[in-house]
Amino acid sequence: MEWTPAIVHPELKAGERLTLRRGADPRGSILDASGGPITESRPVVVVGVQPSKVESAEDLAASLGEALKEDGVDTGGLPKRISEADPDAFVPVVTLRKERYLEVRPEIYELPGTVFREESRVLAPTRDFARALLGTVDPVTKEDIEADADQFRAGDQKGHNGLQEAYDQRLRGVPSMAVTIGATGDAGANSGRELFRSEEQPGSPVATTLDAATQNAADRAVAEATKNTAIVATRISDGSVLAVANSPELGMHNLALDAQVPPGSTFKVVSGLSLLGSGAVDLDTPVSCPATTNVGGREFKNAWDGGIENATFRAAFAQSCNTAFALLAPKLGEDGLAKTAAELGIGQKWDLGVPVHTGSVGTGGKPVDQAAAAFGQGRTVVSPMAMAAATAGVARGQWKQPSLITDPAPAAPAADGPELDRATIEKLRTVMREVVTEGSGRELSSVPGGPVFGKTGTAEYGTETPPRSHSWFTGWQGDVAFAVFVEDGGNEASLALTATERFLSALAG
Repeated sequence: MEWTPAIVHPELKAGERLTLRRGADPRGSILDASGGPITESRPVVVVGVQPSKVESAEDLAASLGEALKEDGVDTGGLPKRISEADPDAFVPVVTLRKERYLEVRPEIYELPGTVFREESRVLAPTRDFARALLGTVDPVTKEDIEADADQFRAGDQKGHNGLQEAYDQRLRGVPSMAVTIGATGDAGANSGRELFRSEEQPGSPVATTLDAATQNAADRAVAEATKNTAIVATRISDGSVLAVANSPELGMHNLALDAQVPPGSTFKVVSGLSLLGSGAVDLDTPVSCPATTNVGGREFKNAWDGGIENATFRAAFAQSCNTAFALLAPKLGEDGLAKTAAELGIGQKWDLGVPVHTGSVGTGGKPVDQAAAAFGQGRTVVSPMAMAAATAGVARGQWKQPSLITDPAPAAPAADGPELDRATIEKLRTVMREVVTEGSGRELSSVPGGPVFGKTGTAEYGTETPPRSHSWFTGWQGDVAFAVFVEDGGNEASLALTATERFLSALAG
């Protein structure tokens, strides 16, 4: 049989070709609490290099590295990539938002060898807006194609990390496609001989409870931190997650949801609720707060050098006296701490629509283990999300699983916790306010936006001597509960307090 173009298609003639034209990916948006799009198509510029135009690969790499250092670009391997590429290839260096490109354009545009492509990408309003939670939309990788060759081809876009990856199937739409006949050498776009067309099918949105103003305030607060910091904010009245922020340096590591770290003295909110609720102590019950105390052969000390003479429970809580809580540990009973923690959602099974570590509490054990657990050390670990939700439960008087994804709604959210005893909660709220007015959180006594309630914390970790410590603050102001965690923040709460002050000031402003 003699081959002719008509074998492919009856209308195809010699000197012509079939061309497949594919539209843009009509990806659905991730929405904020108001229903507005967080992610949408925004202009970007891909900065690249054409090897044939490069005069010195080393000089070009150095100049680009200097100009783009704020964007986290490592150009150390660029000379090798240039040497291995075809002379007229486009060697990508970085994709920048259009506004960022315009800032650095004077430094990079005239460099010998640089070339630029204007494209569009699905992006959040800023580079850091809930970055680790949202994830990114990028060209598919070789690994993506190998994992699902029927679904992807080179040039496709796919969600990576965070919500973009978790809900990729829902968000990803079907682009329009058209098959045309045109002369060899052109794309057939103007031939007028369209053989087939399929219309695009937009992806479905994913609705969240994120509040833009709260998220921006949290993002600004962590961006200014000198160490890795995470902030989670929830609305007390209904449990909506308003912000999930992580330091930009963490990249896609969602410390706010995934961390499994000791809560330190912020856990005195839990042990305090248990002690007050059981009647083991009242606010003005005398307690012992020595500079050091020995339990089971281990010496416990306070975060500061010294203790409190003639201390009461309210003073020990406000000043964050570790030795007092270590000595009160036997009054918590074998499982009292774990029971109260569970009533505040810690260690429970949640369905947030995205993975989250809800914490775990060390129970039982020797007296030394119980003493450590009473102020958030030992085997007790949490995430900032877990502490924010527990704190919201105290403020509300009942724990409620946080809500983050509303459409599609999670299938099996945790049931609400029991209503907490009103008199006990009022006492705990009283001492949490005194933490700020006259205790270890005095730095927040004059922040704008109304009274702040809360608890400071430092949490030892690792095996070094002296041990390293994380820095914490958990609390609420108005209808917003929050937890602030500073990784390796040191043996005082000042870094967490400073980050909290930045967050609340930005929120009020």
